[in-house]
Amino acid sequence: MAAFDYVAVDAGGRTLTGALNAPDEAAARALLERRKLMPLEVTAGRGGLQKVDRLKQARGGKLNAKTLALTTRQLATLVSVAPLEEALRTIALQADRPAVRRVLEGVHGGVMEGRRLSDAMALQGQAFPPLYRAMVSAGETSGALEPILERLADGLERDQTVRGKVITALIYPAVLAVVALGVIGALMTFVVPKVVDQFDSMNQTLPLLTRLVIGVSDLMGDWGWLAALLLLLFVLGGAIALRNSAVRLKADTALLRLPLVGRLIRDLHGAKMARTLSTMIAAGLPLLEGLTITARTVSNRALREATGTMADAVREGGGLSAAMRRADVFPPILFYMTASGESSGRLEPMLERAADYLEREFSTFTAVMLSLLEPAIIVVMGGVVALIVLSILLPILQINTLAMG
Repeated sequence: MAAFDYVAVDAGGRTLTGALNAPDEAAARALLERRKLMPLEVTAGRGGLQKVDRLKQARGGKLNAKTLALTTRQLATLVSVAPLEEALRTIALQADRPAVRRVLEGVHGGVMEGRRLSDAMALQGQAFPPLYRAMVSAGETSGALEPILERLADGLERDQTVRGKVITALIYPAVLAVVALGVIGALMTFVVPKVVDQFDSMNQTLPLLTRLVIGVSDLMGDWGWLAALLLLLFVLGGAIALRNSAVRLKADTALLRLPLVGRLIRDLHGAKMARTLSTMIAAGLPLLEGLTITARTVSNRALREATGTMADAVREGGGLSAAMRRADVFPPILFYMTASGESSGRLEPMLERAADYLEREFSTFTAVMLSLLEPAIIVVMGGVVALIVLSILLPILQINTLAMG
């Protein structure tokens, strides 16, 4: 198969240039016409497969969540008013970071080669997540690329909003906790030992609270380095152990059983799965394929196995809601609404509603918990500081009482 460079005009009168692979010049012109392009010039060139090889070698890095959301929104907006090739070129020109520009130029080059958008994205390695590419592919197959991109952009922006709220809410409590721990550490390391030196020369029996604080201070001064080393070894050992599939599965299963964290993880995964399946059903993609793709993208091993088991049950002819119920890891509201959608023939909108509900529950629950975190830190740390100060004041009051008596 030979490579050809071409100059063509699209339906809007814009002049486009690029390269494609075809058996001969006539086939190349026919391919351009099928793309609704009028060829002006088709010449043998060196673009083709060599260009694809260069695209593979010029891969950029993985797009972060913010960049991916912005790129998807721009693409969803531009494809509604311009051809895909022009939209990709415009977005690439607007990219500020060189790595992002290389990724977008690579996608544009792949599309100009005659590849589908999802295939061109696949050439860029890990730049676009597998689930993202699958949904783009579903949109291309069904002829609904623009609405699929709109849904993807909405979902990514929604994730960014939630993540931003959580991070913003955590900043102040985190700073407060670090400062409080620093104050407590300074009191125990520098202030308490100096006070102890003053009390030792008085040959008085110190109050119990003071003796306890002095004991903790001595322990931190003598064995603090050992405690820090053991903590570091524990963290490293845990990270190495989690690389084992069996250990990771047990840890993720235990994580789901935690009273608060487990609920948040289940709600978040349930919302993501419902949103993904709703989008894929709307694009005409088989439900089984959506479940299979979703299972590969779940980070929690217990949820991944449950989603894979659901896919197997659906493959054998079972219903989605029954498979969810047997998995026993999803919020009850999810499989109740899924069952309602299956019985009424409105599975796609019911999954969308379930995702909206679970996301609202997640946002409300995290907002409440984070609002309680700040006063909890203040109360705990304030209590610890008060105990340390009281342990210092008690001997002083005791000495004053003896002196006055």
